Amino acid sequence: MKVLLTGANGYIGKRLLPLLVRQGHKVVTLVRSPYRLTIPDEFQEQVEIYVGDLLKPETLKDLPKDIDAAYYLVHSMARKEKDFAKQEQRCAQNFVEMIKQTKIKQIVYLGGIANAEKLSSHLKSRKNVEDILIECEIPCTILRAGIIFGAGSASFEIIRDLVEKLPIMVAPRWVATQSQPIAIVDVLYYLSHVLLNEKCFNQTFDIGGPETMSYKEMLYRFAKLRRLKRYIIQVPVLTPKLSSYWLIFVTSTNFYLAQALVDSLKCEAVCSENRIQNILPHKSLTFDEAVKLAFSKIEQNDVLSSWKDAMSGSDLDPNLSRYFEIPKHGCLSDQEKVSFSGSVEDVVEKIWKIGGKTGWYYMDWAWKIRGFIDILFGGVGLRRGRTDSNNIHRGDSLDFWRVLVADRHQGRLLLYAEMKVPGEAWLEFNVDHENGGGILTQTATFRPRGILGRLYWYILLPFHKLIFTGMARQLARPRS
Repeated sequence: MKVLLTGANGYIGKRLLPLLVRQGHKVVTLVRSPYRLTIPDEFQEQVEIYVGDLLKPETLKDLPKDIDAAYYLVHSMARKEKDFAKQEQRCAQNFVEMIKQTKIKQIVYLGGIANAEKLSSHLKSRKNVEDILIECEIPCTILRAGIIFGAGSASFEIIRDLVEKLPIMVAPRWVATQSQPIAIVDVLYYLSHVLLNEKCFNQTFDIGGPETMSYKEMLYRFAKLRRLKRYIIQVPVLTPKLSSYWLIFVTSTNFYLAQALVDSLKCEAVCSENRIQNILPHKSLTFDEAVKLAFSKIEQNDVLSSWKDAMSGSDLDPNLSRYFEIPKHGCLSDQEKVSFSGSVEDVVEKIWKIGGKTGWYYMDWAWKIRGFIDILFGGVGLRRGRTDSNNIHRGDSLDFWRVLVADRHQGRLLLYAEMKVPGEAWLEFNVDHENGGGILTQTATFRPRGILGRLYWYILLPFHKLIFTGMARQLARPRS
Protein backbone atom coordinates (compact mmCIF):
# COMPACT_ATOMS: atom_id res chain seq x y z
CA MET A 1 0.00 0.00 0.00
CA LYS A 2 1.30 3.48 -0.84
CA VAL A 3 0.60 6.13 1.78
CA LEU A 4 1.09 9.89 1.44
CA LEU A 5 2.39 11.52 4.62
CA THR A 6 2.15 15.30 4.83
CA GLY A 7 3.83 17.02 7.75
CA ALA A 8 6.52 14.34 7.74
CA ASN A 9 8.99 16.80 9.31
CA GLY A 10 6.67 17.51 12.22
CA TYR A 11 6.43 16.12 15.73
CA ILE A 12 3.77 13.53 14.82
CA GLY A 13 4.95 12.87 11.26
CA LYS A 14 8.51 11.95 12.25
CA ARG A 15 7.14 9.31 14.61
CA LEU A 16 4.43 7.99 12.32
CA LEU A 17 6.80 7.49 9.37
CA PRO A 18 8.84 4.56 10.80
CA LEU A 19 5.67 3.01 12.18
CA LEU A 20 4.04 2.94 8.73
CA VAL A 21 7.19 1.50 7.13
CA ARG A 22 7.39 -1.26 9.74
CA GLN A 23 3.76 -2.11 8.98
CA GLY A 24 4.81 -2.80 5.40
CA HIS A 25 3.60 0.37 3.66
CA LYS A 26 5.44 2.39 1.05
CA VAL A 27 5.44 6.01 2.19
CA VAL A 28 5.55 9.15 0.07
CA THR A 29 6.52 12.13 2.23
CA LEU A 30 5.39 15.56 1.12
CA VAL A 31 7.85 18.11 2.53
CA ARG A 32 8.87 21.67 1.72
CA SER A 33 12.50 20.86 2.44
CA PRO A 34 14.23 17.50 1.89
CA TYR A 35 17.15 18.77 3.99
CA ARG A 36 15.19 18.45 7.21
CA LEU A 37 14.07 14.86 6.76
CA THR A 38 16.56 12.18 7.74
CA ILE A 39 15.55 8.71 6.56
CA PRO A 40 17.30 5.78 8.30
CA ASP A 41 19.20 3.51 5.91
CA GLU A 42 16.90 0.55 6.54
CA PHE A 43 13.87 2.60 5.39
CA GLN A 44 15.38 4.11 2.23
CA GLU A 45 13.71 1.69 -0.19
CA GLN A 46 10.26 2.14 1.36
CA VAL A 47 10.28 5.95 1.52
CA GLU A 48 9.99 8.42 -1.35
CA ILE A 49 10.61 12.09 -0.63
CA TYR A 50 8.45 14.48 -2.67
CA VAL A 51 9.29 18.18 -2.38
CA GLY A 52 6.29 20.47 -2.62
CA ASP A 53 4.54 23.34 -0.89
CA LEU A 54 0.81 23.21 -0.24
CA LEU A 55 0.70 27.00 -0.61
CA LYS A 56 2.10 26.63 -4.14
CA PRO A 57 -0.15 24.34 -6.22
CA GLU A 58 2.32 24.39 -9.13
CA THR A 59 4.78 22.40 -7.00
CA LEU A 60 2.30 19.55 -6.50
CA LYS A 61 1.64 18.51 -10.10
CA ASP A 62 4.02 15.55 -10.23
CA LEU A 63 2.84 13.82 -7.07
CA PRO A 64 2.48 10.03 -7.64
CA LYS A 65 -1.03 9.07 -8.74
CA ASP A 66 -1.04 5.62 -7.16
CA ILE A 67 -1.66 6.89 -3.61
CA ASP A 68 -3.97 4.61 -1.59
CA ALA A 69 -4.36 6.78 1.52
CA ALA A 70 -3.09 10.10 2.86
CA TYR A 71 -2.38 11.60 6.26
CA TYR A 72 -3.00 15.31 6.62
CA LEU A 73 -0.81 16.46 9.53
CA VAL A 74 -0.23 20.06 8.49
CA HIS A 75 -0.65 22.59 11.30
CA SER A 76 0.77 26.04 12.03
CA MET A 77 0.50 26.39 15.80
CA ALA A 78 3.64 28.50 16.01
CA ARG A 79 3.24 30.37 12.75
CA LYS A 80 3.79 34.11 12.94
CA GLU A 81 1.57 35.31 10.14
CA LYS A 82 -1.63 36.95 11.34
CA ASP A 83 -3.54 35.30 8.52
CA PHE A 84 -2.49 31.78 9.52
CA ALA A 85 -6.15 30.66 9.33
CA LYS A 86 -6.35 31.71 5.67
CA GLN A 87 -3.07 29.97 4.96
CA GLU A 88 -4.28 26.76 6.63
CA GLN A 89 -7.46 27.00 4.56
CA ARG A 90 -5.47 27.43 1.33
CA CYS A 91 -3.23 24.50 2.24
CA ALA A 92 -6.23 22.26 2.83
CA GLN A 93 -7.94 23.34 -0.39
CA ASN A 94 -4.79 22.80 -2.45
CA PHE A 95 -4.29 19.42 -0.78
CA VAL A 96 -7.81 18.35 -1.75
CA GLU A 97 -7.35 19.42 -5.38
CA MET A 98 -4.03 17.58 -5.51
CA ILE A 99 -5.25 14.38 -3.86
CA LYS A 100 -8.33 14.15 -6.11
CA GLN A 101 -5.98 13.36 -8.99
CA THR A 102 -4.91 10.11 -7.30
CA LYS A 103 -6.68 6.81 -6.67
CA ILE A 104 -6.94 7.60 -2.96
CA LYS A 105 -9.44 5.69 -0.81
CA GLN A 106 -9.06 7.54 2.52
CA ILE A 107 -7.81 10.76 4.15
CA VAL A 108 -6.78 10.67 7.82
CA TYR A 109 -6.67 14.00 9.65
CA LEU A 110 -5.49 14.76 13.18
CA GLY A 111 -7.17 17.86 14.57
CA GLY A 112 -8.07 19.25 17.97
CA ILE A 113 -11.01 18.54 20.26
CA ALA A 114 -13.53 21.20 19.37
CA ASN A 115 -16.48 20.68 21.69
CA ALA A 116 -16.41 24.04 23.48
CA GLU A 117 -19.05 26.63 22.53
CA LYS A 118 -16.40 29.30 21.97
CA LEU A 119 -13.27 28.06 20.22
CA SER A 120 -9.85 29.67 20.05
CA SER A 121 -8.67 31.00 16.69
CA HIS A 122 -6.38 27.99 16.22
CA LEU A 123 -9.10 25.47 17.08
CA LYS A 124 -11.48 27.31 14.72
CA SER A 125 -8.88 27.02 11.98
CA ARG A 126 -8.42 23.31 12.57
CA LYS A 127 -12.19 22.80 12.54
CA ASN A 128 -12.33 24.68 9.25
CA VAL A 129 -9.66 22.40 7.77
CA GLU A 130 -11.64 19.43 9.03
CA ASP A 131 -14.76 20.69 7.24
CA ILE A 132 -12.85 21.22 3.97
CA LEU A 133 -11.56 17.65 4.05
CA ILE A 134 -14.97 16.18 4.89
CA GLU A 135 -16.64 18.07 2.03
CA CYS A 136 -14.19 16.78 -0.61
CA GLU A 137 -16.19 13.52 -1.08
CA ILE A 138 -13.17 11.30 -0.37
CA PRO A 139 -13.74 9.03 2.66
CA CYS A 140 -12.26 10.79 5.67
CA THR A 141 -11.34 9.73 9.17
CA ILE A 142 -11.05 12.63 11.60
CA LEU A 143 -9.25 12.13 14.89
CA ARG A 144 -9.57 14.92 17.44
CA ALA A 145 -7.07 15.07 20.30
CA GLY A 146 -6.52 17.52 23.13
CA ILE A 147 -3.17 17.69 24.90
CA ILE A 148 -0.69 15.20 23.42
CA PHE A 149 1.86 14.09 25.97
CA GLY A 150 5.25 12.63 25.15
CA ALA A 151 8.95 13.39 25.15
CA GLY A 152 9.46 16.37 22.86
CA SER A 153 5.80 17.41 22.69
CA ALA A 154 5.02 21.08 23.35
CA SER A 155 2.66 20.25 26.24
CA PHE A 156 5.15 17.96 27.96
CA GLU A 157 8.10 20.33 27.59
CA ILE A 158 6.16 23.39 28.77
CA ILE A 159 4.75 21.63 31.84
CA ARG A 160 8.22 20.24 32.54
CA ASP A 161 9.76 23.73 32.37
CA LEU A 162 7.12 25.21 34.66
CA VAL A 163 7.38 22.47 37.27
CA GLU A 164 11.16 22.11 37.31
CA LYS A 165 11.95 25.84 37.27
CA LEU A 166 9.29 27.38 39.52
CA PRO A 167 8.82 26.31 43.18
CA ILE A 168 5.91 28.76 43.38
CA MET A 169 3.72 29.45 40.36
CA VAL A 170 1.41 32.43 40.00
CA ALA A 171 -1.03 31.04 37.48
CA PRO A 172 -3.95 32.53 35.52
CA ARG A 173 -7.51 31.23 35.48
CA TRP A 174 -6.92 28.86 32.58
CA VAL A 175 -5.12 26.41 34.91
CA ALA A 176 -8.59 25.36 36.07
CA THR A 177 -9.65 24.35 32.54
CA GLN A 178 -10.39 20.64 32.13
CA SER A 179 -8.52 18.48 29.64
CA GLN A 180 -8.13 14.81 28.73
CA PRO A 181 -4.42 14.34 27.93
CA ILE A 182 -3.41 11.47 25.67
CA ALA A 183 0.02 9.87 25.29
CA ILE A 184 1.77 10.17 21.93
CA VAL A 185 2.02 6.35 21.70
CA ASP A 186 -1.79 6.15 21.87
CA VAL A 187 -2.22 8.85 19.22
CA LEU A 188 0.12 6.88 16.95
CA TYR A 189 -1.84 3.69 17.65
CA TYR A 190 -5.09 5.27 16.47
CA LEU A 191 -3.47 6.99 13.49
CA SER A 192 -1.95 3.74 12.24
CA HIS A 193 -4.95 1.50 12.95
CA VAL A 194 -7.65 3.60 11.31
CA LEU A 195 -5.70 3.36 8.04
CA LEU A 196 -7.98 1.84 5.34
CA ASN A 197 -10.25 0.49 8.07
CA GLU A 198 -13.64 0.86 6.36
CA LYS A 199 -15.42 1.03 9.72
CA CYS A 200 -13.59 4.32 10.25
CA PHE A 201 -14.50 5.87 6.89
CA ASN A 202 -16.48 9.10 7.10
CA GLN A 203 -16.21 9.11 10.88
CA THR A 204 -15.09 11.72 13.40
CA PHE A 205 -13.65 10.46 16.69
CA ASP A 206 -12.55 12.22 19.86
CA ILE A 207 -9.48 10.51 21.31
CA GLY A 208 -8.16 11.03 24.82
CA GLY A 209 -6.52 9.29 27.72
CA PRO A 210 -8.42 7.57 30.54
CA GLU A 211 -8.36 10.61 32.88
CA THR A 212 -9.91 14.06 32.85
CA MET A 213 -8.10 16.71 34.90
CA SER A 214 -7.36 20.42 35.09
CA TYR A 215 -4.02 21.87 34.03
CA LYS A 216 -3.43 22.70 37.70
CA GLU A 217 -3.81 19.03 38.58
CA MET A 218 -1.43 18.09 35.77
CA LEU A 219 1.21 20.42 37.20
CA TYR A 220 0.82 18.95 40.69
CA ARG A 221 0.84 15.36 39.38
CA PHE A 222 3.94 16.08 37.30
CA ALA A 223 5.66 17.63 40.34
CA LYS A 224 4.83 14.61 42.48
CA LEU A 225 6.32 12.23 39.90
CA ARG A 226 9.48 14.36 39.84
CA ARG A 227 9.52 14.39 43.66
CA LEU A 228 9.25 18.16 43.78
CA LYS A 229 7.21 20.27 46.18
CA ARG A 230 5.36 22.95 44.25
CA TYR A 231 2.76 25.61 45.09
CA ILE A 232 0.31 27.14 42.63
CA ILE A 233 -1.38 30.45 43.38
CA GLN A 234 -4.27 31.10 41.02
CA VAL A 235 -5.01 34.77 40.26
CA PRO A 236 -7.62 36.38 37.99
CA VAL A 237 -5.49 39.33 36.87
CA LEU A 238 -3.14 37.72 34.33
CA THR A 239 -4.36 38.70 30.87
CA PRO A 240 -3.73 36.36 27.92
CA LYS A 241 -0.89 38.62 26.78
CA LEU A 242 0.73 38.63 30.22
CA SER A 243 0.27 34.86 30.41
CA SER A 244 2.06 34.54 27.06
CA TYR A 245 5.02 36.60 28.31
CA TRP A 246 5.05 34.50 31.48
CA LEU A 247 5.38 31.34 29.41
CA ILE A 248 8.11 32.87 27.24
CA PHE A 249 10.45 33.67 30.12
CA VAL A 250 9.92 30.40 31.98
CA THR A 251 9.55 27.85 29.20
CA SER A 252 11.20 27.12 25.85
CA THR A 253 8.22 28.26 23.81
CA ASN A 254 8.23 31.28 21.50
CA PHE A 255 5.77 34.15 21.76
CA TYR A 256 3.56 33.00 18.88
CA LEU A 257 3.18 29.48 20.22
CA ALA A 258 2.62 30.87 23.72
CA GLN A 259 -0.17 33.09 22.42
CA ALA A 260 -1.79 30.19 20.61
CA LEU A 261 -1.52 27.92 23.64
CA VAL A 262 -2.96 30.46 26.07
CA ASP A 263 -5.79 31.15 23.63
CA SER A 264 -6.54 27.44 23.31
CA LEU A 265 -6.04 26.55 26.98
CA LYS A 266 -9.15 28.56 27.81
CA CYS A 267 -11.20 25.93 25.93
CA GLU A 268 -12.01 22.60 27.54
CA ALA A 269 -10.43 19.68 25.68
CA VAL A 270 -12.54 16.78 26.92
CA CYS A 271 -13.86 13.99 24.69
CA SER A 272 -17.60 14.15 24.08
CA GLU A 273 -17.76 10.49 23.02
CA ASN A 274 -15.66 7.31 23.01
CA ARG A 275 -17.02 5.49 19.96
CA ILE A 276 -13.61 4.59 18.60
CA GLN A 277 -13.30 1.97 21.35
CA ASN A 278 -16.11 0.01 19.68
CA ILE A 279 -14.00 -0.30 16.53
CA LEU A 280 -10.47 -0.27 17.94
CA PRO A 281 -10.51 -1.42 21.57
CA HIS A 282 -7.37 0.01 23.15
CA LYS A 283 -6.16 0.70 26.68
CA SER A 284 -4.51 4.13 26.70
CA LEU A 285 -1.79 5.16 29.12
CA THR A 286 -2.68 7.15 32.22
CA PHE A 287 -1.14 10.59 32.72
CA ASP A 288 1.44 9.20 35.16
CA GLU A 289 2.36 6.38 32.78
CA ALA A 290 2.76 8.84 29.90
CA VAL A 291 5.09 11.06 31.98
CA LYS A 292 7.20 8.07 33.09
CA LEU A 293 7.46 6.81 29.51
CA ALA A 294 8.53 10.27 28.31
CA PHE A 295 11.34 10.46 30.86
CA SER A 296 12.38 6.92 30.02
CA LYS A 297 12.80 7.98 26.38
CA ILE A 298 14.76 11.07 27.43
CA GLU A 299 17.09 9.05 29.67
CA GLN A 300 17.70 6.58 26.84
CA ASN A 301 18.36 9.48 24.44
CA ASP A 302 15.57 8.09 22.27
CA VAL A 303 13.51 11.20 21.47
CA LEU A 304 12.53 10.82 17.80
CA SER A 305 11.11 14.31 17.35
CA SER A 306 10.58 17.57 19.18
CA TRP A 307 8.22 20.48 18.59
CA LYS A 308 11.24 22.78 19.06
CA ASP A 309 12.68 21.64 15.71
CA ALA A 310 9.61 22.85 13.80
CA MET A 311 10.14 25.60 11.22
CA SER A 312 6.65 27.11 11.55
CA GLY A 313 7.79 29.54 14.25
CA SER A 314 11.02 30.44 12.48
CA ASP A 315 11.93 33.39 10.26
CA LEU A 316 13.99 31.11 8.02
CA ASP A 317 13.00 29.83 4.62
CA PRO A 318 11.82 26.24 5.33
CA ASN A 319 13.86 25.01 2.36
CA LEU A 320 17.11 26.00 4.15
CA SER A 321 19.14 25.51 0.94
CA ARG A 322 19.68 29.23 0.39
CA TYR A 323 21.69 29.43 3.63
CA PHE A 324 24.11 26.61 2.77
CA GLU A 325 26.56 28.72 0.77
CA ILE A 326 28.31 31.12 3.13
CA PRO A 327 28.75 34.46 1.28
CA LYS A 328 32.27 35.82 0.72
CA HIS A 329 31.59 39.46 -0.12
CA GLY A 330 30.34 42.10 2.31
CA CYS A 331 30.96 39.81 5.28
CA LEU A 332 32.92 40.07 8.52
CA SER A 333 34.48 36.99 10.05
CA ASP A 334 36.51 35.52 12.85
CA GLN A 335 38.47 32.36 12.09
CA GLU A 336 40.30 30.28 14.67
CA LYS A 337 42.66 27.47 13.68
CA VAL A 338 43.96 25.14 16.36
CA SER A 339 46.27 22.20 15.73
CA PHE A 340 46.07 19.25 18.10
CA SER A 341 47.91 15.98 18.57
CA GLY A 342 45.00 13.98 19.95
CA SER A 343 42.24 12.02 18.26
CA VAL A 344 40.27 13.68 15.46
CA GLU A 345 37.28 11.55 16.42
CA ASP A 346 37.39 12.90 19.99
CA VAL A 347 37.27 16.51 18.78
CA VAL A 348 34.40 15.73 16.39
CA GLU A 349 32.53 14.05 19.24
CA LYS A 350 32.93 17.17 21.41
CA ILE A 351 31.60 19.34 18.59
CA TRP A 352 28.67 16.98 18.09
CA LYS A 353 27.69 17.49 21.75
CA ILE A 354 27.92 21.29 21.70
CA GLY A 355 25.05 23.38 23.04
CA GLY A 356 22.08 22.27 25.11
CA LYS A 357 23.03 20.88 28.52
CA THR A 358 26.67 20.51 27.45
CA GLY A 359 27.01 24.22 26.80
CA TRP A 360 29.57 25.98 24.61
CA TYR A 361 32.78 24.91 26.37
CA TYR A 362 34.04 28.41 27.20
CA MET A 363 32.48 31.35 29.07
CA ASP A 364 29.15 29.58 29.14
CA TRP A 365 27.77 32.37 31.33
CA ALA A 366 28.32 34.81 28.44
CA TRP A 367 26.29 32.58 26.11
CA LYS A 368 23.50 32.52 28.70
CA ILE A 369 23.51 36.33 28.93
CA ARG A 370 23.35 36.55 25.12
CA GLY A 371 20.44 34.12 25.17
CA PHE A 372 18.58 36.21 27.77
CA ILE A 373 19.12 39.39 25.74
CA ASP A 374 17.81 37.55 22.69
CA ILE A 375 14.59 36.68 24.55
CA LEU A 376 14.14 40.34 25.54
CA PHE A 377 14.23 41.26 21.84
CA GLY A 378 11.70 38.56 20.92
CA GLY A 379 14.19 35.85 19.94
CA VAL A 380 14.36 32.19 20.90
CA GLY A 381 17.33 32.48 23.29
CA LEU A 382 18.99 29.28 24.49
CA ARG A 383 15.72 27.77 25.74
CA ARG A 384 15.27 25.26 22.93
CA GLY A 385 18.42 23.34 23.79
CA ARG A 386 18.73 20.30 21.54
CA THR A 387 16.55 17.25 20.95
CA ASP A 388 19.35 14.66 21.12
CA SER A 389 22.39 15.19 23.32
CA ASN A 390 24.65 12.97 21.18
CA ASN A 391 23.41 13.23 17.59
CA ILE A 392 22.77 16.21 15.32
CA HIS A 393 20.77 16.15 12.10
CA ARG A 394 20.37 18.86 9.48
CA GLY A 395 17.32 20.98 10.20
CA ASP A 396 17.54 20.49 13.98
CA SER A 397 17.36 23.46 16.30
CA LEU A 398 20.39 23.88 18.55
CA ASP A 399 19.89 26.61 21.14
CA PHE A 400 19.52 29.76 19.00
CA TRP A 401 21.05 28.13 15.91
CA ARG A 402 19.64 25.99 13.10
CA VAL A 403 21.74 23.06 11.85
CA LEU A 404 22.42 23.35 8.11
CA VAL A 405 25.11 20.70 7.64
CA ALA A 406 25.99 17.87 10.01
CA ASP A 407 28.51 15.62 8.28
CA ARG A 408 30.21 13.65 11.01
CA HIS A 409 32.27 11.60 8.57
CA GLN A 410 33.80 14.78 7.11
CA GLY A 411 33.98 16.47 10.51
CA ARG A 412 31.88 19.43 9.41
CA LEU A 413 29.11 21.20 11.30
CA LEU A 414 27.47 24.35 9.91
CA LEU A 415 25.03 26.42 11.97
CA TYR A 416 22.89 29.40 11.01
CA ALA A 417 21.81 31.95 13.62
CA GLU A 418 18.16 32.29 14.59
CA MET A 419 18.86 34.83 17.32
CA LYS A 420 17.89 38.46 16.74
CA VAL A 421 20.85 40.14 15.03
CA PRO A 422 21.11 43.05 12.54
CA GLY A 423 22.27 40.75 9.77
CA GLU A 424 22.93 37.07 9.11
CA ALA A 425 25.36 34.85 11.00
CA TRP A 426 26.95 31.45 10.42
CA LEU A 427 29.15 29.34 12.69
CA GLU A 428 31.16 26.56 11.07
CA PHE A 429 33.39 23.82 12.47
CA ASN A 430 35.76 21.75 10.30
CA VAL A 431 38.06 19.05 11.64
CA ASP A 432 40.80 17.64 9.36
CA HIS A 433 43.61 15.14 9.81
CA GLU A 434 47.10 16.66 9.89
CA ASN A 435 50.55 15.25 10.77
CA GLY A 436 49.34 12.40 12.94
CA GLY A 437 46.84 14.65 14.73
CA GLY A 438 44.42 17.17 13.39
CA ILE A 439 43.45 20.78 12.91
CA LEU A 440 40.22 22.44 13.98
CA THR A 441 39.04 25.37 11.87
CA GLN A 442 36.26 27.35 13.51
CA THR A 443 34.76 30.20 11.48
CA ALA A 444 32.17 32.76 12.57
CA THR A 445 30.79 34.72 9.60
CA PHE A 446 28.51 37.75 9.83
CA ARG A 447 26.83 39.58 6.96
CA PRO A 448 25.77 42.92 8.49
CA ARG A 449 22.59 44.70 7.59
CA GLY A 450 23.47 48.37 7.18
CA ILE A 451 25.41 50.56 9.61
CA LEU A 452 23.68 49.04 12.64
CA GLY A 453 24.97 45.61 11.65
CA ARG A 454 28.55 46.83 11.38
CA LEU A 455 28.31 48.65 14.72
CA TYR A 456 26.98 45.46 16.29
CA TRP A 457 29.96 43.45 15.01
CA TYR A 458 32.69 45.89 15.98
CA ILE A 459 31.25 46.71 19.43
CA LEU A 460 31.14 42.99 20.28
CA LEU A 461 34.37 42.11 18.47
CA PRO A 462 36.56 41.99 21.64
CA PHE A 463 34.05 39.70 23.35
CA HIS A 464 33.63 37.54 20.25
CA LYS A 465 37.40 37.20 19.88
CA LEU A 466 37.77 36.13 23.49
CA ILE A 467 34.85 33.67 23.37
CA PHE A 468 35.61 32.13 19.98
CA THR A 469 39.33 31.73 20.72
CA GLY A 470 38.61 30.08 24.06
CA MET A 471 35.94 27.81 22.60
CA ALA A 472 38.20 26.59 19.79
CA ARG A 473 41.01 25.81 22.24
CA GLN A 474 38.70 23.93 24.57
CA LEU A 475 37.30 21.87 21.70
CA ALA A 476 40.79 20.93 20.53
CA ARG A 477 42.09 20.16 24.01
CA PRO A 478 42.75 16.42 24.56
CA ARG A 479 40.58 14.56 27.02
CA SER A 480 42.06 14.42 30.49
